[in-house]
Amino acid sequence: MAGRERSAGRRTRAGSLRDGPRPEARGPGPAARGGTAGAGRASVRGMARWTSFVADPESDPPRILHENGNAAHRLRVEHDDRTLLIHLSGEDGDGWLTFAVDRASRQYAVAEGPRQIDAARGAYERLYAAD
Repeated sequence: MAGRERSAGRRTRAGSLRDGPRPEARGPGPAARGGTAGAGRASVRGMARWTSFVADPESDPPRILHENGNAAHRLRVEHDDRTLLIHLSGEDGDGWLTFAVDRASRQYAVAEGPRQIDAARGAYERLYAAD
């Protein structure tokens, strides 16, 4: 895919939220917004219901969210004064995708890795590569 690199078993991409969405990063298409999906595609209306990520009420404090009904699919957000890191595990719990966002500029980078730390390191290094 254009704009993506593959390196050491992880994919990375960098950009800016201020640049506007890229075609592969636009979000829901017309079907998800209630329009038509185009030739050969089914409308999202009536297909699957939306669900949420929820916190484990047993955790004190709850730091990791998981998909309601699928505890292996996890989401975690951490931050410092400079950067937001948004970690998303694979559907089955294997592998991680991390979005690193510079809080001041809204520049971002994305990386995947087999472990959360690998994805985080890749996204963070990509985001601040020019520094």
